[in-house]
Amino acid sequence: MKEVDALRELDQMFAEGREGALRREQTAFDEAAAPFERSIVLFGAGNLGRKALAGLRKAGVEPLAFADNNERIWETDIDGLKVLSPTDAATRHGKSAVFVLSIWRGEGIDRMRERIEPLSRLGCERIVPFSLLFWKYPRSFLPHYAIDLPHKVHDQVEQIRATARLWADDASRREFVAQVRWRLFTNYDDLLDPVQHEIYFPDDLLTLRRDEVFVDCGAFDGDTIRRYLPRQRAFGRIKAFEADPANFKKLESYIAKLPEHQRIRIDAYPYAVSSRTQVLSFAATGNEAASVRSGAGSVPVQGRPLDQVLADCCPTYLKMDIEGSESEGLRGAKRIVQTQQPALAVCVYHRQRHLWELPSLVRSFTDDYVYYLRPHVLECWDTVCYAIPRGRVQGPLS
Repeated sequence: MKEVDALRELDQMFAEGREGALRREQTAFDEAAAPFERSIVLFGAGNLGRKALAGLRKAGVEPLAFADNNERIWETDIDGLKVLSPTDAATRHGKSAVFVLSIWRGEGIDRMRERIEPLSRLGCERIVPFSLLFWKYPRSFLPHYAIDLPHKVHDQVEQIRATARLWADDASRREFVAQVRWRLFTNYDDLLDPVQHEIYFPDDLLTLRRDEVFVDCGAFDGDTIRRYLPRQRAFGRIKAFEADPANFKKLESYIAKLPEHQRIRIDAYPYAVSSRTQVLSFAATGNEAASVRSGAGSVPVQGRPLDQVLADCCPTYLKMDIEGSESEGLRGAKRIVQTQQPALAVCVYHRQRHLWELPSLVRSFTDDYVYYLRPHVLECWDTVCYAIPRGRVQGPLS
C-alpha cells in the first residue's frame, strides 16, 4: 500500500465524522442485540467474561448465564453466575437472548469469526463481540487495551495522518490502516495475519550486533532474554527492568542459572520504567500483565527514567513492553534516543492511541529513525513499532 492510498483510505474511514462515530458507539450494541438488549449470555467465563459480568452488574444488568467451551466448569457458578455448555446455552437462550463473545486474549489462536460460527450452528440468533457492549457502558469497561470509544480516534485525525506518513514500507502502511479501521469499527476480519519472525527481533529489518547493549523493559521472567540469547553467540550487555516483585524473583532465578559467561553480562533492575524518579502504584499480578495502576493488589514500586539509570552506558537496542506505560518510558529515555540512537522495539497495542502516538513521540525526539509496524499475534495483540536507525536498516524502503 502506497502512502497516497493509505491516506485516501483513512479519509474514507473518517467520513462519518466525530458526531457520526458518537452515535454509532452509543447505538451499535442495541441495534445488534435487539430485541434482547438486556437478555445477555456471556460466552467465555475467563478474565474478560468476569470483567463483563462485573461491569454489567454495575450498570444494573444481570446476565442470564455464562457459556463456555471448558466442560470442567459446566454447571458450576463463577462469581455467582451459572456456567452452561454451549449446547445447553443455545437450547435455553439461543432464540431469546444475545450472546456476547467475551473471549479475546493475547495467546489466542483463533479469530472472532471462528468463535461465532459454532454458536450460529447451534441456532443462536444474536451474537456480538464484547467490544460493542463495552462501547455501550464505557464507564464500566473502557479503556480495555486498544479498545476504546471510536470518537476518540476522530479527535486525533491529524496525528494519525502524520503517523501514516512515517512508515517505511507498504506492509507497515497496510497494517496501520487496518488497525485504525479496527479501532473505529471493531470488525475483527479487518485485522491482518501476524508476521512469522520472532517478536522484538525482526531479522528482515536489522541484524543484531556482536557488541549489542540490549535493554529489556518489561523483562517479566526472562522470556525475551530467552529469545535473545540463542541469537547471540556474543553480546555486550543486557539491562533488564521488571517492577513486579514476584516476576523480578523469577527473573533473578533465571539469570542465576545461566552460564557464567552470560550471567556476568546481565544486570537486573527492580524498577518501573518511567519519565522521572517517582513512587508508582503497581498492580503486581505476578504474570506478564503486571502494570502501573492503582487498585486491589497494588504495591508501591520505584519508577526510574532510563536516562538516569543507564547514564553510564550506551544502549544499542531498546525493547519496551510495559503494559501501557510505554509513553512514560520513552519520555524517560529521550536523551538516550537522541544521543545513542538505539534500535527501538516498542509495543503499540496497550492503548487505542499508542498506535499513532508512540511513533510520533519518537519522531519528535529525532528524525534519524526509519519506522516499521508488525503484528505478531492475531487480533491486534503484540503489535510492535520498530524504529531503526538509518545506518542499521536492512528492511524494505518505499
